[in-house]
Amino acid sequence: MSDPFVALLMLGLFIVFIFFGFPIAFTMMAMGMGFGFYAYFTPDQLIWDNRILYLFTQNTFSVMNNDVLISIPLFLFMGYIIERANILDRLFLSLQVGLRGVPGSMAVAALVTCTLFATATGIVGAVVALMGLIALPAMLKAGYDEKLASGVITAGGTLGILIPPSILLIVYAATASVSVVKMYAAAIIPGFTLAFLYLIYIIVRATLNPSLCPKPKDVYDYSVWESIVMVLKAFVPLAVLIMSVLGSILFGLATPSEAAAMGVLGGIILAIVYRAFTWERLRESVYLTARTSAMVCFLFVGSATFASVFGYLGGEHLVKDFMLALDLSPLQFLLLSQFIIFILGWPLEWSEIIIIFVPIFLPLLPLYNIDPILFGILIAVNLQTAFLTPPMAMSAYYLKGVAPKTLQLNTIFSGCMPFVYIILFTLAMTYVFPAMVTYLPDQFFNQSVEMERDPNDESVVNPDFFKTN
Repeated sequence: MSDPFVALLMLGLFIVFIFFGFPIAFTMMAMGMGFGFYAYFTPDQLIWDNRILYLFTQNTFSVMNNDVLISIPLFLFMGYIIERANILDRLFLSLQVGLRGVPGSMAVAALVTCTLFATATGIVGAVVALMGLIALPAMLKAGYDEKLASGVITAGGTLGILIPPSILLIVYAATASVSVVKMYAAAIIPGFTLAFLYLIYIIVRATLNPSLCPKPKDVYDYSVWESIVMVLKAFVPLAVLIMSVLGSILFGLATPSEAAAMGVLGGIILAIVYRAFTWERLRESVYLTARTSAMVCFLFVGSATFASVFGYLGGEHLVKDFMLALDLSPLQFLLLSQFIIFILGWPLEWSEIIIIFVPIFLPLLPLYNIDPILFGILIAVNLQTAFLTPPMAMSAYYLKGVAPKTLQLNTIFSGCMPFVYIILFTLAMTYVFPAMVTYLPDQFFNQSVEMERDPNDESVVNPDFFKTN
């Protein structure tokens, strides 16, 4: 049995074990260690002298020593502190009152709240579940269409994996060895474009068919001055905190880790000001942060070990030769890779896709002259659809878990679909106009890829590859 065939067997068994429900991180470690003993086996060598043991310990140390990953627990902690401070219900009410003159005001308020809170936490399940408890009953009580109400919450909750400060972008940057700051700059236009298109869709539907979004009467109990004060108290502080964290990163005033640390301090101060800071909530936030961070680190260790053994056995060359044999254009390669990632998004979380499967595509990017930053943003937009597309739309299941029993899962699926079409439209715009991704990194850092590009160096990307190919 040749080594490349063993590598394919290794990959195939891993996929089988995933679908059997085995823990992914530990399955990767076990597969890497098991096949690593075979790959690095030397006759007459003691079993504890096998190089796979040294490789595993080195990978563990490298992951734990990665400066880029320091910001992950800090951003998570900031999000959990804000989540536990019960800011969401106050924010939703203030936006309802402040936007009462806008068609579909409750849905617009729910989307803005989802966007802001998803940006702060970056945790899809938490945002969808909390908004499902706070905003969904209020919209249904007001007579909102069930499909529209559920679609707004599920779609808005997923925006946190795209709009900075996104944990997904940090993990991708560490995996692809690109700048986190540039990833954040690249995600701003696609992320807020998607949120803006969601808003336009809601307002247009509410204008064309007002019966879908009846105006709640209780929001008119507040005077103009009271509504302004409510927005200033609930919306502005959180928005300022998020914009300060993001702005300090983009303008070079702080590294992502430093900005995240200041964000944690700001979140704690915000919770104290709102009189929602308790020892119990702090303890819960620390516990949830440690649990999520440990999961990410274990995935990185398992992925690094698995990928090292897979590459040593010749698996990467086999994949590379197969893709080259297909003779794809850059656009065809992007479409194929994004389709594979879309399918993987049904059974897997985004962290597993980024850490495990994206590294398979990364060595191929220079061959097709594709910018790894552009590729990462396309993945982040693409994974929005995976969270919303039946039959494995995780956002829909998160919402169903907290929704009234009368709200059927098929109704939630139907509500998701218009937003899926908007995501696909945004994805197509990003393909056609890659400057949506490349413009801000070039402007912020004054590094035009075209100016730096060596004609003889194919590892540097041409952002206009759609025009040149």
